[in-house]
Amino acid sequence: MPYPESIVAPCREELVRLGGKELKTAAEVDAFAKSQKGTALLVVNSVCGCAAGGARPAVAIAMQAPNRPDALVSVFAGQDLEATARARTYFGDVPPSSPSMAIWKDGKVVHFVPRHMIEGRPPAVIAHALVEAFDEVKKPAKAAR
Repeated sequence: MPYPESIVAPCREELVRLGGKELKTAAEVDAFAKSQKGTALLVVNSVCGCAAGGARPAVAIAMQAPNRPDALVSVFAGQDLEATARARTYFGDVPPSSPSMAIWKDGKVVHFVPRHMIEGRPPAVIAHALVEAFDEVKKPAKAAR
């Protein structure tokens, strides 16, 4: 049973205030995946304490980095069920978890942060790991010899 929207709305708004776009349907997730160019961070958002105390604050910190992704999008676990299920189909063999985060580059997931890498960690530690991943993903490709 999904939470009432009055409880969920502030959780959604945290990422929207950062410039994030919510993907609320499976079709929106597919459109994002099909058209995604450059880099993006997809957050599987949640009302849980890990999301409130770790994931969303970490995203807020990490999105201030110079090499932040070109786009920020989210799906909401337990709320936008079809969108979340569809997003998870793009994560490969990664077991479903929320909150979680996927870094995309040119339409492919290139880095994944599961719940166990969020749970119990302070936002600054999570953000540092995200920024390191952003830096790695944004590195120019090595020239072929």
